[in-house]
Amino acid sequence: MKRFNHLFEQICSYENVDLAFSKAKRGKHHYTIIKKIEASRQEYLSSIVKILSEKIFQNSTYHHFKLTERDKEREISSLHFYPDRIVHHAIIQIIEPIFRTVYIQDTYASIKGRGIHACVKRLKMALSDLDNTKYCLKLDIRKFYQNINHEILKTLLARKIKDNDVLKLFSDIIDSAEGLPIGNYSSQHLANYYLAFFDHFVKEQLHIQYYFRYCDDMVILHSSKDYLHYCKKEISNYLSSRLELELKSNHQVFPVDSRGIDFLGYVFYHTHTLIRKRIKYRMIRTIRRNKHNLKESLTSYRGWLSHADAYNLSRKYHLNIT
Repeated sequence: MKRFNHLFEQICSYENVDLAFSKAKRGKHHYTIIKKIEASRQEYLSSIVKILSEKIFQNSTYHHFKLTERDKEREISSLHFYPDRIVHHAIIQIIEPIFRTVYIQDTYASIKGRGIHACVKRLKMALSDLDNTKYCLKLDIRKFYQNINHEILKTLLARKIKDNDVLKLFSDIIDSAEGLPIGNYSSQHLANYYLAFFDHFVKEQLHIQYYFRYCDDMVILHSSKDYLHYCKKEISNYLSSRLELELKSNHQVFPVDSRGIDFLGYVFYHTHTLIRKRIKYRMIRTIRRNKHNLKESLTSYRGWLSHADAYNLSRKYHLNIT
């Protein structure tokens, strides 16, 4: 397996840090610290180059807060914008292309050019193969981010990265919190990479043709219900023995046509795709609350509806998705 070296110099370059700042500030132009950096951009960014080059960067203490999303409360961890978030962007800019060399085609979280709707498109294509997608195994991992093992993650990073300075930089960031903190920019990329070799196990050792993963949510399609039960046992064993992770107890094997695959905000059948009820009802509430100013609030819902069989719903609320 090819390992990559001479990465630290690329991370520390002024050009890379400058680009990292440009990306990190997107959607945050109102932040006071960003206005300060913009006023003395070269001075601030040269300071980051210095602390990186001299190997004295230390991750700041996280600020934690609760966020309720989809009726679930999660603890979100946040770092100072300067220098931490800029540094994390600078690292991932150089390392993410290396991570991509490991990723299979059908993993979609935190990968530029993929995302939810790319996964939706591929899953719908798979379901056109009726004979080989009769049954679905749906899985996710219990407290995935919180249970990522630091030493295992570092070992996996060393499988692709040869540069000891970069490994040390990652080690300091990884060890700054238990597991991987949700909300941290680098966490989403490291979490995805943590399961990258597991993906190859599913595809190449279990010989699964139709396997889709978004973060720790997984869907596997097959013609045999018995084989999917076997796969569940093998996957559970792999995650436990290799990654010190365990599946949630809510795993399911079921016929696709009888109940549909509830995944990524949609419910997929062989013949059609529906919007998940919770998203549909949220959209309707938004419409009723904002009858006189719908344009901005409904833009995202048009995107969701455009990937589903929702002509009647969009017509009823004048969403013009066709």
